[in-house]
Amino acid sequence: MHDKRSFELVFQPTGLLRQAAFMCEARVFDETYGVALPEHIVEFAPYEDASAFIAVVDDRHDVVAAMRLITPSPVGLKTIHESCGEPWHLDGPRAARAVGMDMTTTWDIATLGVPRGIGRHRFAVTAALYHGLVIVARENNVRSIVMNVDERVRTVLNMTGLVTNALPGAKPGPFCGSPASTPVYAHCAQMLDTQRRINPDGYRLIAQGIGLDAVSVPSAANFVHMPGENDRVLLGSTRTAVPA
Repeated sequence: MHDKRSFELVFQPTGLLRQAAFMCEARVFDETYGVALPEHIVEFAPYEDASAFIAVVDDRHDVVAAMRLITPSPVGLKTIHESCGEPWHLDGPRAARAVGMDMTTTWDIATLGVPRGIGRHRFAVTAALYHGLVIVARENNVRSIVMNVDERVRTVLNMTGLVTNALPGAKPGPFCGSPASTPVYAHCAQMLDTQRRINPDGYRLIAQGIGLDAVSVPSAANFVHMPGENDRVLLGSTRTAVPA
């Protein structure tokens, strides 16, 4: 029997749905990098108030994929902080300024994950997360993104035409269970224009959402960030990445 599940894209879920997104995230980091739940909770605790999730929810109201975005706040962006430590030892804020990033319009893709077991829907729900990111960026004037990304995932992104650049001075290095991760950045308009030119099929799918037939995408107004709408998830909760 074919799996005919349908899905919905949700931005900034709250309550039990946000907890489910957090647990989806945690599960993938555990599966992929061996990061236990207590470690994950501690690692993200400083960023909970500045975090907003994009989630893919199925018709049973289960979260099947999630992306955590960290928005500008006095705490700063996680990737920039991480670039200052092992194994890179960069001056993260200076590196960001050198490539033209404005920290008031730069968001951090802190996690992205699709757990094992979703089968043939993996490609569609992963593409839906990236499509959600495109809408979020457009609706919230996000000019640039940063992320600390496993090189295996970065290779997949490059293949889809979503090309990122290493922060100046950063090279792949072991980090948080990943054998090779790199702090990277992209300017959103530039990245999408590159994708349009080098992978038009990927552009239609991710930038325009053409082909996401199994995923319901709400109107753009539902992707406007509402600061203060987040529910802190620190009670024994959740984390993500794309398994190899």
